[in-house]
Amino acid sequence: MAVFNGPLQALIDEMGRLPGIGPKSAQRITFHLLKVAPEDALRLAEAIIAVKERITLCTRCFNVAEGGECAICLDDRRDATVVCVVEDPRDIVSVEKTGEFSGRYHVLQGSLNPIEGIGPEQLRVRELLERLDDEGITEVILCTNPNLEGEATAMYLARLLKPMGLTVTRIASGLPVGGDLEYADELTLGRALEGRRVVDA
Repeated sequence: MAVFNGPLQALIDEMGRLPGIGPKSAQRITFHLLKVAPEDALRLAEAIIAVKERITLCTRCFNVAEGGECAICLDDRRDATVVCVVEDPRDIVSVEKTGEFSGRYHVLQGSLNPIEGIGPEQLRVRELLERLDDEGITEVILCTNPNLEGEATAMYLARLLKPMGLTVTRIASGLPVGGDLEYADELTLGRALEGRRVVDA
């Protein structure tokens, strides 16, 4: 039941629709916005409008972009022959933070999920295949999430890409640094064993 009326309740309702924000947080944020200086609240509103008006998907890799292509695709210093396939533009941020990858990306905009009706046609698979010849790609790194949907997507893409003579690799996944074996689930521990490497003495 709505306690407040008009624009106040409307803002609480809209805040509550955002991911990770429950009813109490929505109320807290709304009342915070009531207290701040008008120019601060307007700056937030203008930032939201600017994102909706100016941010699109990169025409090449489907990362977020302002204009045609994203900054990574426009960077000539990056290795155009190696493409890292991710599910979501946020995954690019995670990979970039490692400082270990200097190639380009391809964002699928999701993962295979038959229960929700998401098949290859709903993802950017066709566009990935079109890029292979056009850009002279020689290696594809499958960097989908280590969950059921991500694993299914990686397997599907590997089957599709291997016959094309490409190097197809999958990121290793396993135990976090500082984690205890006792608390690791079977899938994580299994992947850690699969991805084992020779120890340099």
